[in-house]
Amino acid sequence: MDLNDLGDFLLVAASGGLGKASRASGRSKATLSRRISDLEDQLGVRLVERSARGLILTEAGQMLVNRIESPLGEVAEAMAAARDGVSSPRGVLRIAAPVLFSQLAMGRIGADFCAAYPEVTVEVVAEDRMVDLIEEHFDVVIRTNPRPDSALVGRCFAKDRLVVVAAPGVAMPERGSVRAVPAIVAATFQPGHWNLDDGRLILEPIPRLRFSSFLMIRDAALAGGGAALIPASIAQQHIASGALIQWGVITGAEPALWVLHTSRRLATPKVRAFVDFICARYPDMALTLQG
Repeated sequence: MDLNDLGDFLLVAASGGLGKASRASGRSKATLSRRISDLEDQLGVRLVERSARGLILTEAGQMLVNRIESPLGEVAEAMAAARDGVSSPRGVLRIAAPVLFSQLAMGRIGADFCAAYPEVTVEVVAEDRMVDLIEEHFDVVIRTNPRPDSALVGRCFAKDRLVVVAAPGVAMPERGSVRAVPAIVAATFQPGHWNLDDGRLILEPIPRLRFSSFLMIRDAALAGGGAALIPASIAQQHIASGALIQWGVITGAEPALWVLHTSRRLATPKVRAFVDFICARYPDMALTLQG
């Protein structure tokens, strides 16, 4: 079976007719029609129905589209990668990344990556939800502590810690039994304890303020609103300056950032370049975010 026949059939199906497919490909309508007829003869089924309004896919035609669309795309990517060479990142790189990391890091990372690879255009979408790389046409996704997924491959490039902090004016409880403290919490907070430093200090947070953003939680802590559980990466500068006091570190909950791409596709030069670039950005894997 000729891959050109399959490719032209897919083009016609995506275009919705021979005319649009002919204009898009530069091949004549007669050639495209013959390719589809040849494919139908080889398979022994009708793939399209011709009507006054154009071509309509049959059930068999739609089934074939569903099965060949992704594999043919991978073949095209592989051929483009071979043609361009491993040292020629180019094209649009679409990245999905968590909102906090996007707001505080991806602007600088994107600008520096484009400076290093001027033939690449970067598009970053800040998303905390689980995006589908294939369906939503993302090349790369950054996730925190991703679950094992056979469809994705990648590397861990940075690690963080969760710390409880408060302004100097908020009294830190003595170590011992469980201590109740006024707290600033996330909108999704569920009642429970903050176990600090392997149980040397256990806090029962009593919510007084709820926010949907770690940056708002941190800023409320700076203003003396109570104790807050936040990533150390956004508190380090304030702890160093004395604006926040670190009460302890949450044990057994180390956020790790991974850069991932689909394992169903050959990694293109632009994807390989970005994975190497962001990993080199954090050589000791220590995450520091400024904002």
